Amino acid sequence: MSLLFTIFALVFVTQLIAWIGQSVLLELVYVVYLRLFHSATATKQQRLKSEILTLKAELLRTSAQDQFAKWAKLRRSVDKGLADLEKINGEISARKSSFSLQFNSAIWVLTTGLQFAVGWWYRREAVFYLPKGWFGPLGWWLAFPFAPAGSVSVGVWQMACKRVLKVGERVVKELAAPHAADAQGKQEKSSETEKPLKKD
Repeated sequence: MSLLFTIFALVFVTQLIAWIGQSVLLELVYVVYLRLFHSATATKQQRLKSEILTLKAELLRTSAQDQFAKWAKLRRSVDKGLADLEKINGEISARKSSFSLQFNSAIWVLTTGLQFAVGWWYRREAVFYLPKGWFGPLGWWLAFPFAPAGSVSVGVWQMACKRVLKVGERVVKELAAPHAADAQGKQEKSSETEKPLKKD
């Protein structure tokens, strides 16, 4: 029975990642990775952004004709800050593309690769046995390719789990759709009632 639940857990995790979205997970994990391992760079980027915004605001308040020396100094500071920010952004972008490749590879290994490995390793094992005569002559298909006759193979069990989870996802979406539409309709009605009446 442990093989049955192990395979179901692997398929469930794979489908859960597909439901959430790999790009969403990448963004979340990358933010955590950046804060844990490269917090100095992230802090420097944020500090530079705020400094540039402050300098730009001061530059806009300074007259280029009346206070040219101050204006020129501020302009050079803004340009230098933008150059430094661009350099840091380039480093972070290069780091992110490298992290993205590693993250996507790890996700593939932990989901699809692990499913292949388990399917190959237990290819001759029966996940569970069926009572005799349940599927008649089609019983051999459930044991495909190498499991004992009268049993369900790892590959077939993986396909069945995936199909059930996809059907479950569709059912949940269909059940949630009317509730979401009702909530949106109520929100639109409340926003309409909140509009001020026109005065003649």
